[in-house]
Amino acid sequence: MSLTTRELVHVALLTALMIVFAVVPPIPVPMLPVPITLQTFGVMLAGLLLAPRLAALAMLLYVVLALIGLPILPGGRGGLAVLVGPTGGFLLGFIPAAWVTSWLSRQTANPLASRQWALRFVAAWVGGCLVVYAVGVP
Repeated sequence: MSLTTRELVHVALLTALMIVFAVVPPIPVPMLPVPITLQTFGVMLAGLLLAPRLAALAMLLYVVLALIGLPILPGGRGGLAVLVGPTGGFLLGFIPAAWVTSWLSRQTANPLASRQWALRFVAAWVGGCLVVYAVGVP
């Protein structure tokens, strides 16, 4: 897979944006081990702004950086141990969720020209969130 300079910059920018979203402190939820973070917003944003393969690549880069040990997850966490924790599935779900969100958002030639652009936007957003939770909850 060959990337142009523009595509590479877009992937890097969305990965960096995910890291910035991780700086915002997570909101703990009573009785649940997984807090609410802005990361899901970043995943959906990548899916809405980038082509499917680029959105998935941006999330893959984010996940790989976290797994090699960089403290870029909420709370300054990182490393392979994250995968066995309660948030590991959600982290892995970011990759297909970004792809699904992007794919769903691009189902019309020009979504903004369509009368149903808001409906397609919400469908893409919800579809991506469902993928994150479908992978993360089990």
